[in-house]
Amino acid sequence: MTWILTQSGQQFDLLRPTASMIKPPDIAHSLSRLCRFNGHTRAHYSVAQHSLIVASLVPAEHQLAALLHDATEAYIGDMTRPLKAVLPEYQYVEQKIWLAVCDRFDIQPDLPACVKQADMVALATERRDLMPEHPGSWDCLHGVQPMKETIVPFSADSASIMFFSRLMELMQSDHRRRHAA
Repeated sequence: MTWILTQSGQQFDLLRPTASMIKPPDIAHSLSRLCRFNGHTRAHYSVAQHSLIVASLVPAEHQLAALLHDATEAYIGDMTRPLKAVLPEYQYVEQKIWLAVCDRFDIQPDLPACVKQADMVALATERRDLMPEHPGSWDCLHGVQPMKETIVPFSADSASIMFFSRLMELMQSDHRRRHAA
């Protein structure tokens, strides 16, 4: 068996994902219940809220891609960066799902530099606001400044509603922008 059952009742094939299997409510629901940093935060802080923050840090034309940059995690979970780096099979499955997400939402597979930078700014802010105190440096954050605002974690239900609502808004505005061009 290579499929999972999503919250909406969708049978999602992890090895043969298609755009039609990708459902916005499933993404919002799952990401709102996945805790960043494998749960090692001071309070539950969801991937959905992280994605909302990343989307808020980029120009309007890149907000949909930014909001969805971690959408694969709705289907395969949030794996810590060090572990993901040593699991090529995981990366292969993640890439196939990412391509299905890109097809479903008509976004480019290569994330814009501003999305990658916003993801790092969010990470620096999360480390400051949500992680235990520790003197060790994170090499990936060298030169990255956190946001001025402090992150206050949302409940899973609030994060789900906010993520889904923002996704619907961005899909609508992206659709209008493409048809106007």
